[in-house]
Amino acid sequence: MKDTVTDIKRPLCVDLDGSLLATDMLWETLLKLLRTKPWYVFYLPFWVLKGKALFKRQIARLVEINPNCLPFREDIVSYVNQEKATGRQIILTTASDALVADKIAQHLNLFSAVLASDGETNLSGTKKLHALTDHVGSTDFDYIGNGGVDLPIWKATGSAFVVAPSQKLMKQARQVSTNIKTFSDAGKNSFVVFFKALRVHQWVKNILIFVPLLLAHKVTSLQLWLQGLLAFCAFSLCASSIYIINDLMDLESDRQHPKKRNRPFAAGTLPIQTGLFFVPFLLGLSFLISVSFLPILFTAALGLYVGLTSAYSFYLKRVVIVDVLILAGLYTFRILSGGVALNIDITTWLLAFSMFFFLSLAFVKRYSELRLIQNLEQNHNKGRGYSMVDKEVLRSVGPASGYLSVLVLALYINSEEVVKLYKSPATLWLIGPFLLYWITRVWFLAHRGVMDDDPIVFTVRDPKSYFVGAIILVILIIASKFPIF
Repeated sequence: MKDTVTDIKRPLCVDLDGSLLATDMLWETLLKLLRTKPWYVFYLPFWVLKGKALFKRQIARLVEINPNCLPFREDIVSYVNQEKATGRQIILTTASDALVADKIAQHLNLFSAVLASDGETNLSGTKKLHALTDHVGSTDFDYIGNGGVDLPIWKATGSAFVVAPSQKLMKQARQVSTNIKTFSDAGKNSFVVFFKALRVHQWVKNILIFVPLLLAHKVTSLQLWLQGLLAFCAFSLCASSIYIINDLMDLESDRQHPKKRNRPFAAGTLPIQTGLFFVPFLLGLSFLISVSFLPILFTAALGLYVGLTSAYSFYLKRVVIVDVLILAGLYTFRILSGGVALNIDITTWLLAFSMFFFLSLAFVKRYSELRLIQNLEQNHNKGRGYSMVDKEVLRSVGPASGYLSVLVLALYINSEEVVKLYKSPATLWLIGPFLLYWITRVWFLAHRGVMDDDPIVFTVRDPKSYFVGAIILVILIIASKFPIF
């Protein structure tokens, strides 16, 4: 932060959206309204037609905000605290609705006055300047803001207190003021932050699309690999759009989670409106690839995936047991989608194995989350339906589900279908011990509290998982090519 000489008798006026907060309360309240009272979506166009101020007021009336779950900029809050301690008058001035601004002001207990939109006037730009001038009695005040809409205020006051400025905003601020103080930084590289929001690392789950290709012994077909790659891309783009929806719906609960609070939308490093723009863009691109290059049944599968994951994001993830069944089902659904995209039949053996195996991993995810909040001395997994009393049950049924998947594998080895694909079916028995080792190890690590709350992320980073996977792949190749037993 650059230091400038200021007179403590000059009132300090602080903007809310994007300045004191690393988010915008209009978008925050709108998302909460859509999540808690989705039927009001039909009212939104009529409210917009009556003006932005009324639009904000109508939403603010229907939504209860929790200031504890908002991403305050700590450097701004600290600075305002210091200035208040010197006896300086602090004024919160914002285009957010007064119902929202008053609650935040009460939470912080820093402000002598609150100037905000009132349902008739949208207090932004020059309107905010006039309101401040009338309240203070002059333009002799300092103003903390973060956008081009604040330039008229900085010009009138002769001072620019700029939050997280871009190069363009800094250039504009220097044109209207010679007294500039900057807070925060412009944030991390927007490209990196955007890819973090897409959760590109989670795309590894979509490799399951290629499982039918491997198990059907058609890995030499270049055409099928190209189709699989297109299906992978379409599915990944679709999944990223759902991840964004999930993050936007989970803002409050994520901000109370020790790890998820750093996600771009929860932390405020990526604007909510950016996410709302990219959801339809990514979905559109995904379906364009599917419709153009893949079977119509894959497009239908993609549509069903959107429906299931949306239902999970909006409601089902908070329903105990149903949530883990949906998670396991979505993994299995990727395998089914791969079969549809590649025109390869999926056996019931594979579906049964997949369901039990991924159900175990879904239980690992919930168990690890409970372990994490236990370390934080909380009793409930916010945003989910599980409490600490459920931990022992999860620890029992989770490994059992994993071991059932190995049982399915054993039964498959003794089936008639296996003889058609493998020259040495008995060799497949060697896979069992390695799977048992991996499943048991995952649960040991989860019990010790060292498992990532997402077992797929753990697997991607775990060298021993790669080693076990390589051995299983070698066993499959030997069993299919060499008549050993």
